[in-house]
Amino acid sequence: MDTPDITDQLSSFRQTIDNIDAALIHMLAERFRCTDQVGVLKAEHHLPAVDKKREQHQYDRLTELAEHARLDPVFVEKLMQFVISEVVQRHKKIATEHSAAAQPYSDGK
Repeated sequence: MDTPDITDQLSSFRQTIDNIDAALIHMLAERFRCTDQVGVLKAEHHLPAVDKKREQHQYDRLTELAEHARLDPVFVEKLMQFVISEVVQRHKKIATEHSAAAQPYSDGK
C-alpha cells in the first residue's frame, strides 16, 4: 500500500523526469535544425553526407563525456549512432532535393 509520502516522492520524481524528457525533445529538435543547415551547406558545395573523421571524433568526445558523467559509454555510442544515422539520412535527402532543384526544367520538347 502506498503512503502519501511515497506517492508525493514518486510524483516529484516523475515530474522531474517529464521535465527532462521535454528538454531532451527540444534539444534534439534544435540539434536537427542545426544539422539540417549543415546538410544544406554540404549539398550546396557538393560535399558527401558522411564525414567519417568527424563521426569518429564525436564518438571519442562523447565517450569521454559519458565517462566523466558516469554514464555507460556503450549506451551513449548506441544512442549517438542512432542520431547520426538519422542525420546522414536527412543529409542525403537534402542533397537529393538540392540536386533536383538545381536541374533545369525540361518538358521533353
